Amino acid sequence: MKQFRLLFILLIFYGNFSVVAQEEPADYVNPIIGTSNYGATYPGPIAPRGMASISPFNVAGPQNLPLEKDSQWLSNPYVHENTFLTGFSHVNLSGVGCPELGVLLLMPTTGELETDHLKYGSTYRNELAKAGYYSTQIDKYDVRAEFTASTRVGVSKFSFPKGQANVLLNLGVGLTNEEGAMVQIVSDTEIQGMRSVGSFCYNSPEAAYPVYFVVKFSKPADNFGVWKKPAFYEGVEAQWMTYNGKTRIMERSTKMVVGDSIGSYFTYNFDKPEAIEVKIGVSYVSIENARENLEQETGGKSFEDVYKETYNAWNETLSKIKVEGGTKEDKTIFYTALYHTQIHPNTLNDWNGDYPEIKTGKIGNTKGTRYTVFSLWDTYRNVHQLLSLVYPKQQSNMIKSMLEMYDENGWLPKWELNSTETFTMVGDPASIVIADTYLKGIQDFDVEKAYEAMLKSADQLENNPLRPGLKDYIEKGYLTTDHGGSVSTTQEYNAADHAIALLANALGKKDDYKRFRNRSLSYKKLFDKDLKMLRPRLQNGEWYEPFDPNEGANFAENVGFIEGNAWQYSFMIPHDVPGLIKLMGGNKGFTDQLQKIFDTEQFDMANEPGIAYPYLFNYVKGEEWRSQKMVEELVRKHFKNTADGLPGNDDTGTMSAWAVYSMMGFYPVSPGDPKYTITKPLFDKITIQLDSKYYKNKELVIEKVGKGRIKQILINGKKHKGYFVSHDELANAKTLKVTLE
Repeated sequence: MKQFRLLFILLIFYGNFSVVAQEEPADYVNPIIGTSNYGATYPGPIAPRGMASISPFNVAGPQNLPLEKDSQWLSNPYVHENTFLTGFSHVNLSGVGCPELGVLLLMPTTGELETDHLKYGSTYRNELAKAGYYSTQIDKYDVRAEFTASTRVGVSKFSFPKGQANVLLNLGVGLTNEEGAMVQIVSDTEIQGMRSVGSFCYNSPEAAYPVYFVVKFSKPADNFGVWKKPAFYEGVEAQWMTYNGKTRIMERSTKMVVGDSIGSYFTYNFDKPEAIEVKIGVSYVSIENARENLEQETGGKSFEDVYKETYNAWNETLSKIKVEGGTKEDKTIFYTALYHTQIHPNTLNDWNGDYPEIKTGKIGNTKGTRYTVFSLWDTYRNVHQLLSLVYPKQQSNMIKSMLEMYDENGWLPKWELNSTETFTMVGDPASIVIADTYLKGIQDFDVEKAYEAMLKSADQLENNPLRPGLKDYIEKGYLTTDHGGSVSTTQEYNAADHAIALLANALGKKDDYKRFRNRSLSYKKLFDKDLKMLRPRLQNGEWYEPFDPNEGANFAENVGFIEGNAWQYSFMIPHDVPGLIKLMGGNKGFTDQLQKIFDTEQFDMANEPGIAYPYLFNYVKGEEWRSQKMVEELVRKHFKNTADGLPGNDDTGTMSAWAVYSMMGFYPVSPGDPKYTITKPLFDKITIQLDSKYYKNKELVIEKVGKGRIKQILINGKKHKGYFVSHDELANAKTLKVTLE
């Protein structure tokens, strides 16, 4: 009996252990992925679609050369291979290509107070990054720094050794191109203030805006103060300035201090090792709202409480897709990619619903979520399609946010950031996203207002910030070389017009359907049949000479194309691939030319124009195996469980969305068209939870059986012809089974 009892106890123990040890989707997230190779992600914590985020800031100072913020174009607050830390920023952007935000730097130090970040900076070690959590050991001070975040609050925990401890809030250092801040110490446990940010991509410098903050400490400080370092002045007046160019320390000051190089410090004298928790609430509306955000989300909660809530939120979000089979590395790559798609667009409104309207200067209020950071030239291709399928409520609120921007600004967003329009990149991508969303059955928004907004951007010839050069486009069918990026911009206008045509058709607007459908095919006027690619034309209609199709690779400027060359744009006609096949002389000519892009290393996985190219072989019967082979090879080559595990800028989740789709075995090959093309899944089983408000089934199960190339595709057990499936057919199916041979 004793033996049986012991066996029973052991079975219970190991059974419970296996349950405890079972990894959840959030456990696979590795935020270090993409923090090198210009991926521009950061390893610190953020809640799903959070306003506040925390990143170690290691791009300041000569110790970090050559990847130092003042020495080159650098858009990220953290680079994995850098070694010199100057603090932890509390509002950040993930995966973007232009420097912005990366401000409100908190830094723990020990010993005598030092306010110069180049002097108080330190090396660090033992980094640990998880969903909703980051920690590191700061060498110079032997301080363990831990971080988590709620939606609008960053939470820090600093474990200090015995002796003098300092917590610095540096408002002078940041990634943003804008300067100016104010800070005021409210009490021995609280600070409030503002930091000015803006000038994304050095555009619209007049549109700089404030981010407000309130800081609360878990213990009263023994001493506190502010510092200010003015610029160095010359001339007679400067002779009277004993503090000219020198840092002034204002001990125990509770006055509001304004300037560029300013900050505050809280000092403690510990007779034993102690931990301090620091919470920073942020708002783009007011200090009062920042304080309310902090209290409502984290008031009375410990560091561990906040982390647990954020971890659970991440796990719930990522559990919308469950994958089985594959290696642990595969799951890490997949769930980290899905994690990256859930950072931007992010929350702009405060706890009480307030948010800054775009352009009006007024404060709006929402009962839902006002989203911001719409990098639409990137995300219109796959991110929003993923959200429509897996997170349709999010996508619905994003469309509503776009329409609010139209009400406030008179235009749909192009590249919107914290209620400023940066007008970065080209095209009219919001029209594509809205049409795509509506045609996928997410229709709980004002589609007539949306259609009105789309027609305005598509037809207004004068003072049109979304479609410059529209007059030439309508009259000639293309932009001429009088306009930058004439060919690629024409292609973007074609893509938007195709989406508008599809929406017009769905709304019964037949004349508009025909008009925009015809407009969407004007790329043919730029097709050079000898080169079998698109080519820029002059104002008089003649070809631009001399023309080198290779010119423009690696983001070099060139005539005709934005961020690419003729090769990298020659197949960016996803809405009319059959027409492009005809222009290229049929299936063989099309296949040979497409394959040549990969064989001659013209394909650029790091940039958006060509990311659908690996899937285009599916349009040619008998060549589908090339897509299967190419997609898997590209996933394995460019997406890894390493700091350089992204091919380049994540572009607010676009590259990650490509990986998510590609590993699941299908892809939204033509933005605006409610359809997918199918390839080989990289997992044995994928279960996608579906929102019952938008879809009739609870889940979609994708299974892969066998090895090799695709032999048969079954939808709900019935053989499916071809490699394309409509959104309705897939979303309302229960099973998609891919049999390999």
